[in-house]
Formats: sequence, C-alpha cells, structure tokens
Amino acid sequence: MSRLAKRVAIVTGGARSIGAAIADALANAGATVIVGDLHPSEQHESLPLDVSDEASVEACIQSVVHAHGRLDIVVNNAGIMFEAPVQDQDRSSWDRMIAINLTGPMLMSKHAASHLSTNGSGSIVNIGSLEGDSANPHHSAYASTKAGVHGLTRAIAVDLGPRGVRCNAIAPGWIDTPLNASYVDAHPDRDAVIAELAKLHPVGRVGDPADVADVAVWLASDESRFVTGQVITVDGGRTSRPPLPGMLS
Repeated sequence: MSRLAKRVAIVTGGARSIGAAIADALANAGATVIVGDLHPSEQHESLPLDVSDEASVEACIQSVVHAHGRLDIVVNNAGIMFEAPVQDQDRSSWDRMIAINLTGPMLMSKHAASHLSTNGSGSIVNIGSLEGDSANPHHSAYASTKAGVHGLTRAIAVDLGPRGVRCNAIAPGWIDTPLNASYVDAHPDRDAVIAELAKLHPVGRVGDPADVADVAVWLASDESRFVTGQVITVDGGRTSRPPLPGMLS
C-alpha cells in the first residue's frame, strides 16, 4: 500500500479492460485514482473525458488538481481499434483513430505537464502495442498510431526530463481483453484457437490485464526512478521467438 501513497493518478479509458486493471493496481499500491472516461467507473472516482477534445482534457486535469491539490501520475490508456485494409481506409476513420490513440496522449501530457510533481514522483505511462513495431493485417491505422505513441513517449521523456518528470510506454502483446476474446469467440473451434495462441508465447499462456497493470505500477513508482523514454514490452516472450511453419514448430 505504500508504494504510491499520497500520489494522485489519472487513468484515461480506465472504466474497463486493461485500463480498469491499471486503475485497480494503482489504487492497491496506495494511489488516489481518478478515471477519465466516456463511461463512469464502478470502482473509482471518475470524470467525463474525451481525450480527442482539448477542452475536455484541460477540464479533467484542472478538476483533479483542484479537488486533490496535486497530480503525480498520468496513464494514457484510452484507445480504439478497427480493421480496414489500407486500400479501403477512409479518411474520417483514420482521423478518429489518430485523434484518440495519438493526439489524446499528447493532449493529456501537454496539459498535465505543468501540474505533475517535479520531485521525482511525476510519471506519464503511455499504452503502446507490439504493433508500434509491427503490424497485423488491416491494421494500418492502429499500427501507425501505436508507432506514434512510442515516438511520442521518447519525445516527452526528453522534454519533461529536466522538470523531473518521467515518461515511458508499455507495449502489450496478446492480452485477454473483451476485444481479443471476441476474435476467439468468433472462431468455430475456440479451444483450438486458445491452444494455438498459448503456443506463440514461451511462457505458455496469453496475457492478463493484470500483467500490464503491474508494469504500470512499477513505472509509476520510485522503483523505476532512473527509467524514462523506454517502451517496455509485455508479451510473454512472444516477440523473442521467431515464428516457424506449423509443421516445423
């Protein structure tokens, strides 16, 4: 409970899935957690937040600082994903993805910067993806935004480092979220899909939201005080093992 005692954290998109797990983990480590989301949190104090709207971002941060007197941690988790081959990608959907997944973390960091604690406890944690360095089919928009988040993370670390504020990102692999579960459930042989997914990971399983949340707590804590500008891969070793054809693996 003492790791993040007296610290105040905002988690965007924290009402569900990975964001909710991060909010819970921060609170369990002692932080006061405020969820910024279009949907209210059932577990934590929450504020309405549209990360693509600068006025909404500024109002959310000002409300937190006014109510709690400080701000120490920002977790930029809010994001969306859709699929479209690049040749069919429409501009409006592309712009929406950029606005939420990439512009959102920039706006949150911009407006939080002057409020974040400068005594070493100020930390921004962005949620990137393995697709920041690779891409699945029909994910040109999503992969582009996550590559941008990784670059933004390094740039923020450089800009805010002199103020005593750190910025890092987490790149999750396959995590058992409702979105990923929908892909599995749509397959005629769900059990076979789960077994094949597990084989992709040297640890023998897919990830759980708590696996990401624990790393977020570490990055927000003093235990990572000399870590900034980094993208931490949380993928059960998936990207460490080159793929082989099924008949050889």
